[in-house]
Amino acid sequence: MLGTSIAYFLSGQASDPSSIALIEQERDIARHTSSRNTGKVHAPFLYDPVKKKMFARAASLGFEMWEKFAKEKRLPFVRDGVLEVALDEKGIDRLQKYIAWGEANGLEKHELRFLDKKQVAEMEPNVMCESAIYCSKDGSVDYGSFTKAFLQDLKSFGCSVLLGCKVTGISRRGAYAISTGQGGLEAEFIVNAAGGNAVDIAHSMGVAKEYTDLHFRGEYWQAPEKYHDLTKLSIYSVPRHPEYPFLDPHWIVRADGRREVGPNAVPVFGPYAYGLVRNLADMIPKIIESSRTGARKIAFDRQFLSLAGAELKSSLSKTAMINRVREFLPAIKPSAFTSRGTAGIRSSVVDSTGRFVPDTLVLKRDLSLHVLNYNSPGATGALPMAAAIATQLVEMGALPVSKARTLWDPAEIAGRIDNDRF
Repeated sequence: MLGTSIAYFLSGQASDPSSIALIEQERDIARHTSSRNTGKVHAPFLYDPVKKKMFARAASLGFEMWEKFAKEKRLPFVRDGVLEVALDEKGIDRLQKYIAWGEANGLEKHELRFLDKKQVAEMEPNVMCESAIYCSKDGSVDYGSFTKAFLQDLKSFGCSVLLGCKVTGISRRGAYAISTGQGGLEAEFIVNAAGGNAVDIAHSMGVAKEYTDLHFRGEYWQAPEKYHDLTKLSIYSVPRHPEYPFLDPHWIVRADGRREVGPNAVPVFGPYAYGLVRNLADMIPKIIESSRTGARKIAFDRQFLSLAGAELKSSLSKTAMINRVREFLPAIKPSAFTSRGTAGIRSSVVDSTGRFVPDTLVLKRDLSLHVLNYNSPGATGALPMAAAIATQLVEMGALPVSKARTLWDPAEIAGRIDNDRF
């Protein structure tokens, strides 16, 4: 999604769009995280405006951009809202912090309301909690369909799209020589927005050696139809350990009306480790890489290991996972859930001290730019992030431009994001 959006803004203003190529390892785009997610356009009240500044600013702008794009392309965009619930006093304190964050990130007061237990019961009678935040500015979409719609636009601009071209090596002798499974090509400038492979590609180019990434598989269970009327809204619970990339599973209302429980966050060894065979194949290389970086320190973090164990249990036991949601939606029963949803994998970057990097990480080296640690709410913020990155390349002189043919002026969007860190 992010790579396609960047190609959209680059080719949509380039003097020679055919000089831009989008390289995709799969035979089609959006095969992984771009389609394997909760399908939410998130309001930015969950994101610390200091520690997650880029994520928060991009998400704030992304809502209106996706809504406009959905209308333009006649794709579903359901503005359905979300309820963030607190189950104890500690959670209530967290909700108060979220209110302040949301206002700092641009949400209007009428878009974010604090509810007591009685008000929650009036809004969603089947939800049990101590208090909650109701945010009306939250949407449900199909990001995979959005990404494929952008692909058609950038092709119409004249951008080259190379599918089934897994990058196997990059070297530089003046221009970059890129080796792929389908042959080689040369590039004057490389934008690395390869998602779960982004850190590996950066390392192969001698960039971001002080960082590594850890991967977490998010799994879902589909609710039976008899539960579809339990709530009108998606229900999220306040995360118990926000400093770690572990999620307390949500009750998710999909754009097509389905309901799901998920995701959890099961540690795996690779960005495509959906099953046991691939996970085992990735295990040894990942252990060797992690032993040389700050990630090795996590192996001695007792709280991380305890949480990882709980996530693994939720993967092995349907009851353990569904019971998490029963804490605030007691009407559901684990035995009624018989079908798994589509799992996705998020990749979180770890620094040299063994700490998870909280914000997106964009590094420039020579004639390359690397977008690392781009996870949730990455889908919501993909368009403004892409506009900011494209504008950076123009300002660097990497791309001769003409009048923008895109739905938005990328320079205007970039001006609304603090992109000094790029």
